[in-house]
Amino acid sequence: MLVLVVNCGSSSIKYQVREVVPAGEEPQAYTSSMPAINENVTLDRATAGVEGGEVVTKGLIENIGTSEIENHTQALEILAQRLDEELGGRTIDAAGHRVVHGGERFSAPVLVNNEIIRAIERLAPLAPLHNPAHALGLRAIQKTYPGMPQVCVFDTAFHRTMPEKAWRYAVPEEWYTMHGMRRYGFHGTSHDYVTGKACEFLGIPREQFNAVVTHLGNGASATAIRNGQSFDTSMGYTPLAGLVMGTRSGDLDPSVVTAMLERNPQLTAKELDRILNKESGLEGICGDSDMRAVQQHADAGDQRAQLVLDMAAYRLAKYVGAYHVAVGGAQALLFTAGIGENSPAFRALVCDQLGALGITLDPELNEHTEGDVTRISAPGSAIEVLVVATDEERAIAEATAALVWERVGQ
Repeated sequence: MLVLVVNCGSSSIKYQVREVVPAGEEPQAYTSSMPAINENVTLDRATAGVEGGEVVTKGLIENIGTSEIENHTQALEILAQRLDEELGGRTIDAAGHRVVHGGERFSAPVLVNNEIIRAIERLAPLAPLHNPAHALGLRAIQKTYPGMPQVCVFDTAFHRTMPEKAWRYAVPEEWYTMHGMRRYGFHGTSHDYVTGKACEFLGIPREQFNAVVTHLGNGASATAIRNGQSFDTSMGYTPLAGLVMGTRSGDLDPSVVTAMLERNPQLTAKELDRILNKESGLEGICGDSDMRAVQQHADAGDQRAQLVLDMAAYRLAKYVGAYHVAVGGAQALLFTAGIGENSPAFRALVCDQLGALGITLDPELNEHTEGDVTRISAPGSAIEVLVVATDEERAIAEATAALVWERVGQ
């Protein structure tokens, strides 16, 4: 099956086409174990029996909403023309969409219909920069590829297993009941995927696996994995909460927000939100959001660059320690995503602060990771430390194929 994996932004569409095949057996042999819509389920269960295979083609369409490309429908028409050329006459069988926010409704991949698209649109207040674009992409594919099955995979879905004590905020009840103010969590597809890969590598049944997963890219989050499921996570109502990130502040006293609004009458809530999301984090402290560049500046003696690295590592180490307690003792600490997979210096900076947990790194292994999963902890380390390559597109493609095979037929 050829699956088009789509990530629609407000002004761009990132896409990838993957070949997904049954893993040694016909689809009918595994469909009975597929999840029902809205059943809490991990991706390694949801995609049992399929393999994400090779990337056939990928690309990016930008400048949507300009005179060059008016809307998402036109962008999908351009994409269809590209795919006709790049696929050599082969046709797309299904589309899988990354959707940032599934709210409290969606806890597993779902097959798309008009009601599902309307539900995603109704969740727009929770993700105003993302969900409207996802809905536009879904409707555009309906128009460009009439009748083709589509599946949504939600970033928030994996975190629907969190207990209420973890996701509730201590604010007036009506803030939650009327406005949905609670912790949702993000990066769920990645956290879920690498958890499954780590269990496979370590030979631990998923339902017996306790760990801390750190997804470290320009956006960063940590998740406490208890019995193979999300128990707590650092991002909250929005992706702004938690760790120090490329351009996001992470955790801060809410009174900072109200104080800045009071002291700067010209500053609007929208502008302050933009500053906290786009001009803070690494960018706000040392003027650069790229961890590689920040590390180079620090190595050259830039004190502000070193300061923000120390801040980011310290914040993450605090979360690791807290989540070690939350899961009743972590068996593993996982690093993934761009920084987590590619910055041995930052991994060492974090782990050097975790000696109280009995964590020790093997410097040689930390410097030279290879393959999908690498153990970088020293033999005597009390907790395994792994670098696990994430592949959200593969996870989405596999979930899409599995659900389409189960619901629609091959």
